[in-house]
Amino acid sequence: MLAVAYALGLLLAAFACTFLLPIACSVVMGDHLALSFLMAAALTGGCGLLLAAATSRLKRELRARDGFLLVTLGWLLLSAAAALPFELLLPSLSFTGAYFEAMSGLTTTGSTVLSGLDALPPSLNFWRASLHWFGGLAIIVMALAVLPLLGIGGMQLYKGQAPGPAKEERLTPRITETARSLWLVYALITAAGIVALRICGMSWFDAICHAFSAVGLGGFSTHDRSIGWFNSPAIELTLVALMLIASLNFARHFIALKRLSLDTYQVDPEARAIFVILSVSVVGIAALLTWHGVYPGFLTALRHAAFNVVSQATTSGLATQDYQRWPVFAPYWMLFLSCIVCSTGSTGGGIKMFRTLLLARQAGRELKLLVHPAAMAPVRIGGRAIPDSVGHAVLAFIFLYFMTVVFFTFAMLLTGLDFDSALAASVASINNTAHGFGPPGGVQNFAGLTALQIWLCTAAMLLGRLEIFSVIVLCTRAYWRK
Repeated sequence: MLAVAYALGLLLAAFACTFLLPIACSVVMGDHLALSFLMAAALTGGCGLLLAAATSRLKRELRARDGFLLVTLGWLLLSAAAALPFELLLPSLSFTGAYFEAMSGLTTTGSTVLSGLDALPPSLNFWRASLHWFGGLAIIVMALAVLPLLGIGGMQLYKGQAPGPAKEERLTPRITETARSLWLVYALITAAGIVALRICGMSWFDAICHAFSAVGLGGFSTHDRSIGWFNSPAIELTLVALMLIASLNFARHFIALKRLSLDTYQVDPEARAIFVILSVSVVGIAALLTWHGVYPGFLTALRHAAFNVVSQATTSGLATQDYQRWPVFAPYWMLFLSCIVCSTGSTGGGIKMFRTLLLARQAGRELKLLVHPAAMAPVRIGGRAIPDSVGHAVLAFIFLYFMTVVFFTFAMLLTGLDFDSALAASVASINNTAHGFGPPGGVQNFAGLTALQIWLCTAAMLLGRLEIFSVIVLCTRAYWRK
């Protein structure tokens, strides 16, 4: 436990450096909030260094089981540190609201309790977007790159955070090099997105903030109307491309850049399934909107369906329309897509496409064995046979996932929320997407919820971001037994 505390101290100290971004933004934009961010950085860095110094004599190489505790406590502490600017600069915002906003940012959920975003100080909006960027991939990559250099193994943290087959893949022989490679890919994609959005008509400030949100697959915007404020097909198309890229495995992006070839995507079963499902969904919902007369023509319906379906399915949460006003099938289908669409190794949430494919192939094999009991029918994905142990682990995860949804839905119902809102808020929070009905809607926010309901959503976001297992294992007696 004390060895984990030492690592947490270093994480807090490193996280203090991220406050340099909003400090620089405040100086450039002239909103005079740099001192508040400097105070938050000093408090975060000071607490981190004190914690590290107090436990430095007991530091040791982390064991695999330490990774789960480090990841969970790390997200909790970093969210508390990230909430400091909201508490310092928004006196009317409660600690509950500030912590929710920070957790929503770092988990790339994008749900918010804030309104009047257009009038919010630029550096505070920039801080919100930065949380998405760091939370999407950068925090875990920084930890993997820095901790090994300080004598603390990073592979345990990687296994505690990375989902699916990404746990077993190393892009380079050493985890530090892997972390640097992923960081580079992440930064290059973000930079390309910023330039593209600026060319499409966004200001540099809006381009940076929305590129951070899109690449991190988060839903924070600088405007209350989100992307609908710009009313620009070019901006929407650019963001769709960024969200699709971010929903794929970043290992594939690294390989594609290294080889300067798109062949790696063609052999990726997750990527193929994602594009097929999204294409059918976009066209189908556009046809539904046209049929119900929501928009005057199919092309207009296709434009709005393409952006909002992709955004919600990839667990981003940016919006151009109030899709709660669409035929009820559409928002529910989009909520379902957020459960399955994103790839493993992406910045998205939900069950992930690899697990979905595995369950589908497993069901097909069981049907075949009913007809041919003696047949040899291994489950294959991408031409590779998947061991039964992986299948069992996926089944266990799916069971815990749905039980978690059930638990939070009933908990929200117990607080007095209606069923549609309770289910949508629970699923959206666990999938880390800013999607809901009633108060937690696509255009509205979570400010209408009670403090208890907000804390329930906060817990659901943490569970979803950490793949459920990483948190629940800490509640088992076996974990704490020596």
